[in-house]
Amino acid sequence: MNKEARNTGISILILASGFARRMRGADKVLQHVDGVPLLRRLAIAATRVCDDVAATLPDPPGERARALIGTDARGVLVPDAQEGMAAAIRAGVAALPARARAVMLVPGDMPELGEADFAALARAFDPAHPTILRATAADGRPGHPVVFPRDCFAALASLSGDRGARPVLERAADRVWPVALPGTHAITDLDTPEEWAAWRRRTGL
Repeated sequence: MNKEARNTGISILILASGFARRMRGADKVLQHVDGVPLLRRLAIAATRVCDDVAATLPDPPGERARALIGTDARGVLVPDAQEGMAAAIRAGVAALPARARAVMLVPGDMPELGEADFAALARAFDPAHPTILRATAADGRPGHPVVFPRDCFAALASLSGDRGARPVLERAADRVWPVALPGTHAITDLDTPEEWAAWRRRTGL
């Protein structure tokens, strides 16, 4: 997608400020996929679809900030990242541009997501009828990313704990519209070295 065709109403927020404790010292968002750190790969794909892309980062950000160098994505520091996913979402929503009509939340540990997936969700969003869009696997299992329209920003900004945006989804269940992505793109998130190893054996990546 060329720069002129990028979506200007949806901001993409890559959630990459977690501590990945289950990786036992490795960093899951910096695992290489096809020779590229996952965070960088997601950022590049996202910036091809939307003109505002940010990644939440721990403070200090270390190598994660370096993974964004040379991309059009910006980093958003999360000083209270130890609180969990809610802190990342709060910081990211606070950093959204005033023109944002929606935000697409992308977990930073999902190696099967790519440009086509982000584009499918961006195309499905209709500002005139702003539903919440939730990506699903091809078989309908719910996953990520999730697109929240502007009228959800206040609820996202008030989240707490480590349940992510689940409370917002639960309260607005009647507004959630599924968007099917290929295969298991929407549900493959890798949290441990064993999960990464199994996924690499399966995919060859």
